[in-house]
Amino acid sequence: MQVERATPRAPRPSASVMLRRGDEILICHRVSTVPSFPDYWAFPGGGVSRVDKGALDSHPEWFPDRDEDERAALVALMREMVEEVGLAPSKNGIEQVSPNLRDLVLRDKKNWLMAVENGDIGINCDNLIVFCERTTPPLAPLRFRNHFFTVECNVEPILDSGERPEFDEYRWATPQQLLHEWMNNEIRIPPPQIMILRELCEGPMDNMIMQMSKSPKRENVRIEFAPGVECIPLPTDTLPPSTHTNCYILGVPGGQRVLVDPAARDSQALNMLRSKVEQVLDSGSEIVATIFTHRHRDHVGDVEAISEIYQAPIWATSETLETIPQSKSHRTLNEGDSFNLVGMNGEVFWKVIETPGHCPGQICLVSEAGIISADNVAQVGTILVPSNEGDMSAYLKGLYRLRELEANLLFPGHGPVVTNPSRLLTHYIKHREKRHEAVFSAWKSGLRDIPEIAKMAYMDTPDAHPLLKLDQTQSHLKALRNEGRIQ
Repeated sequence: MQVERATPRAPRPSASVMLRRGDEILICHRVSTVPSFPDYWAFPGGGVSRVDKGALDSHPEWFPDRDEDERAALVALMREMVEEVGLAPSKNGIEQVSPNLRDLVLRDKKNWLMAVENGDIGINCDNLIVFCERTTPPLAPLRFRNHFFTVECNVEPILDSGERPEFDEYRWATPQQLLHEWMNNEIRIPPPQIMILRELCEGPMDNMIMQMSKSPKRENVRIEFAPGVECIPLPTDTLPPSTHTNCYILGVPGGQRVLVDPAARDSQALNMLRSKVEQVLDSGSEIVATIFTHRHRDHVGDVEAISEIYQAPIWATSETLETIPQSKSHRTLNEGDSFNLVGMNGEVFWKVIETPGHCPGQICLVSEAGIISADNVAQVGTILVPSNEGDMSAYLKGLYRLRELEANLLFPGHGPVVTNPSRLLTHYIKHREKRHEAVFSAWKSGLRDIPEIAKMAYMDTPDAHPLLKLDQTQSHLKALRNEGRIQ
């Protein structure tokens, strides 16, 4: 079947602030119920809203020395600071906002502008400097171009205790402390802020801020979802809304590395892969293997072209190895196999488990950091269980198995990192089992024409792609037949 490919969406402007107190910075804990990065420690901030754009349109005189992007980012940041941590930049520095005013802003964003116009909330930006910018890689439809500001702060934040708080805890800590805790899988920190922490650790705080602000970096040099789990999204022909396949680089700079699913086929993806491999090798690392999680074209790249970029044995299951050129250096992976990656501070253990529902021979890789989960779940979109080769019953068993492992994080084949594995896996299980029973009910009602069964089973999602509905209905019917529930 031919499915129209998606294109990455343009990033939206956003802003964050790193509040400093001596050698320490403020970092806040996001509550577990927020949809984006739950249970992560992050800087205050957020996206530019329509209200922010309206406020800027009403006051073109604001921040005349800043460019248009920074002006919008500043408005969003100042409003978010009031909402999230109860602070505002006044002429005397960062000050706490009165609880009554903050409650008004939390009830309606528009009240922030009213309070500013009345002189009750400050918007002094003299000491707010941009020290880096980062754009969300094309992992998901919702992307941001984020300005990171920084300013000194000598007051304590006020966290929201209302019905829908975003932060429930805060702390002051040095970049070195935070990076150490992250490296030990003790706390979660978003990838852009990991890059910032690494840079801040290279020298005294004031010196590094001055150096970084002179020429703010805009490139995502390393996208680290977890310690020893780096990601490079490679453009591939995959199902929408995804536009890229996640190639993972396991291990740490200077240590042994493994590349998982280098799916590069066209010149753009191959050049991206080449650049990343050069960076890996320049760090003193050795690439000990390439692992393909399964044989689908959007995960197995052009092996011959990749071999011209770097040389490493290929590890995969027998089903996957059958689809690529044979070599004596290949290693067949099976359920229960494992490997260790030696790094600068010890070894990291990875174990192989098989989850063949989406594709025969598909594997996942399990470590303390989390699970490379291949095409089992995705944070955005859905997963196809192809009727020609997939196994819906095995797929459901695989979802249950992944949930039982209680992983810290899931690193999927497409889309952003899954920060609440249990919640997403439970959603997938309920959704698939409900659809399974809907197909069975359609059969029990006497329907035998597959398009009619699909129409009835997918009544709750009329906008689903018609060919995919037919294909998934056939997958469910095959599973029901194998279970002995239909003939």
